[in-house]
Amino acid sequence: MNPRDVEPRLLRGFVAVAEELHFTRAAARLYVAQQALSRDVRRLEQTLAATLFVRTTRAVELTADGQRLLPLARRVLRAHEELTDAFTAGAAAGAAPRPLLVDLNTDGPGTARTVLERARELAPDCELMARFESGLTHAAAEVAAGRLDVAFGYADGLDPALRAPLAQRPVRYEPLAVLLPEGHALAAGESVPLDALAGETVYAGAGNPRTLEWTGLARELFAGRGILMAPPAPVAIGKEEFRRVMVKTGNPVLATVGFLDMPGCVKLPLTDPVPLSPLSMVWRKGFSHPGLDALHAAADGLAAEGGWLRPPGGSWLPAPLTHRPGGG
Repeated sequence: MNPRDVEPRLLRGFVAVAEELHFTRAAARLYVAQQALSRDVRRLEQTLAATLFVRTTRAVELTADGQRLLPLARRVLRAHEELTDAFTAGAAAGAAPRPLLVDLNTDGPGTARTVLERARELAPDCELMARFESGLTHAAAEVAAGRLDVAFGYADGLDPALRAPLAQRPVRYEPLAVLLPEGHALAAGESVPLDALAGETVYAGAGNPRTLEWTGLARELFAGRGILMAPPAPVAIGKEEFRRVMVKTGNPVLATVGFLDMPGCVKLPLTDPVPLSPLSMVWRKGFSHPGLDALHAAADGLAAEGGWLRPPGGSWLPAPLTHRPGGG
């Protein structure tokens, strides 16, 4: 078969596996048998004369060819959907889509905000409305219930039952930082080596039901390094409330380097090794919207421009679900 004749079904199966990194979940998402999906992926690989995935009994990962194909496949499928929609009887001619509700976690700068702003530039006729739910665990439940459309965060840290109705795609490996009170002994440097936090009590959302995924990532990072998890603090929504609670407790706070700046605090990157948080975008399986297409295009472009999905050598990453028992 000529690559020009690739069927949309084959590309749809490839994209599902690429987003899930799990054949069983991808098959369930497409309502097909896993054997049929595997057969379609093999057929696509034969057609393109390329290996798209590295498969083991416990992991599925994209190859370089698979990473190159993914944005192209998404564009082809979006074009195919537009063609279908344009000639579907009963489609409301010229009807504007409803606003897309996008959770950015916090009302400040950061990767999610950057992706949203680029998507607004790419789709000026779409209304992309920002929301701020302060934690992916809470936001993901809102997405699954249809009260939000898209959210950003550490999706691999979500409970599997919460992830089941959601699709996800990687956006960026975000370097982590620590927020310190201005008078803290570690605040005078340009960065903070992880070992220097030994003996410190660091706040990472413990006790906050909205941020269970973030606390789990921190627990994995702190393990074996002598870094203590700060006890639960009052759930603070909004910059001023967060600052007030932080000043009151006096504990350093685990954050990303793009986290908003706080008065009276110093934000410093963590090093030796550089810890990274895998940021993903999540949405409901089967959901489509021109604004979602724009977010995909924005994430693709920004990742290519900034090397967002190329973790630096020697960095630290949490163990991905595909590397844990049952991840396959």
